[in-house]
Parts: sequence; C-alpha cells; structure tokens
Amino acid sequence: MDAKNRFETKTTFALSRLEWLGFLTVSLVLAFQHLAEIRWAVFVLLFAVIDVVGYLPGAIVFRRSPDGHVPRGCYVAYNTMHSLVTAGVLAGAWALFVRPEWALLALPIHLMGDRALFGNSLKPFGVAFEPETTPEFRRFEQRYHSAVSEKNVAARTSVEDTDAVRA
Repeated sequence: MDAKNRFETKTTFALSRLEWLGFLTVSLVLAFQHLAEIRWAVFVLLFAVIDVVGYLPGAIVFRRSPDGHVPRGCYVAYNTMHSLVTAGVLAGAWALFVRPEWALLALPIHLMGDRALFGNSLKPFGVAFEPETTPEFRRFEQRYHSAVSEKNVAARTSVEDTDAVRA
C-alpha cells in the first residue's frame, strides 16, 4: 500500500497485522508486569467504551436493517472510537485530569487486538458495516493478481533469455 494505491495484498495485510501484534504483545506484557497496580474497573470501562460507543450502535442498526444500510454517523462513531488518535487524546486527558495509571493500557490492548487478531481497522463509508468482500473488490483482486502474474512471467522470461556474460 502507498499513497497512490490504497489497498493491501494478503501478504502486506498479514505483515501489518504482525506489526500490530508486536504492539499488542508489548501492551500485554506491561499489563501483566503491573497486574497488581491496575484498577480493574477503570481498565474494563476504558476497554468497553470503545465498542459500546463505537461498534454496538452500528452493529445493532446493521442487523436490524433489511438492506444492511447503516447511517454515516455509525461509521463516524466507529472510526472515532477506534482511532489511535482518540485513544491518545483520551489517555492524555485521563493522565492529566485523573492520573497516569496502568489501566490506560486497556486502550492499546483493545485497538491492537482488533487490528492484529481480527484484522479490523477503520471503516470506509462505502462498505458494509460488518466485514464482507464486495464484488467490486473481488474483481479488482482477480485483475490485480492476473496482472502481477503476467509481469512476473514477462520479467522471468526476459531475464532467462539474456546471456549472463556479454562480450
């Protein structure tokens, strides 16, 4: 993925998830190292608020809708609550106005878990609220893989047809 080609292959998506898994692991190790210092009510509250505000309303609307239509506001709520920026602002405000504490690890644990374990990130408006492959994307992937395969064959053929040493 780059700034001009905003999609990922299965391999680059897996590598991104592996990076998120690294951050999740660091967050979990820190939480386990400080188990006795975590205020569990605060941890559960911070962990849950992301989905209570950001996911559940859209999920309920999606399941109740006969055509799967979900208002844009549900997507905005989801993306706001599942944003690393929002988590950073929330953690900073909590540390400033309440106190810095290990329970704040609930935020990266939730977000990194969503990304690493489930492959969920922010939701574009043009796709279903619950993950499903659109026919358009399926066709794009097929065309992309065909084009990549043709380029690889052409590259191998041109390299194989050249002499290793030229006089």
